Amino acid sequence: MLKKFLPNEHVKSILDISPAELKSRGIKGIITDLDNTLVEWDRPTATPSLIKWFDEIKRQNILVTIVSNNNEERVKAFSDPLQIPFIFRARKPMMPAFHRAISQMGIKKEEAVVIGDQLLTDVLGGNRSGFHTILVVPVAQTDGFWTKFNRFAERRILNWFRKKGMLQWED
Repeated sequence: MLKKFLPNEHVKSILDISPAELKSRGIKGIITDLDNTLVEWDRPTATPSLIKWFDEIKRQNILVTIVSNNNEERVKAFSDPLQIPFIFRARKPMMPAFHRAISQMGIKKEEAVVIGDQLLTDVLGGNRSGFHTILVVPVAQTDGFWTKFNRFAERRILNWFRKKGMLQWED
């Protein structure tokens, strides 16, 4: 059961994910979380380094859809300036939003990766839906109210993976 929480990969930052490497692996689309994956949960816009990363993703002809449990106002305000499609109130780890994202991108799930900072939403939802999952260290050390509850459970799961030698993780 806990294996559903184990990401296929883990990195310190989304900026450590090479667009060229994704392209070489046949990846045509990225489904990414927003808060504490791309930017801090309370930062309204993308950082210059993130904008540069998105520009490289576009140069590699990789599509991106932001899939967030947050409300439309938050996700739209972040996504619209970048011209990135999004799905808000996604209800992750439920699977429909993940399938809707690849449908909108016109790709197969084997051609997509799911990137996020939470085991209980992003990784679990991506794994249950059959996607390749990449876990990133949260951008901020603080979280929104509801996410704090998830982090408590995640720490226990991450510690179990660590003890079993299945995952090296940085808090």
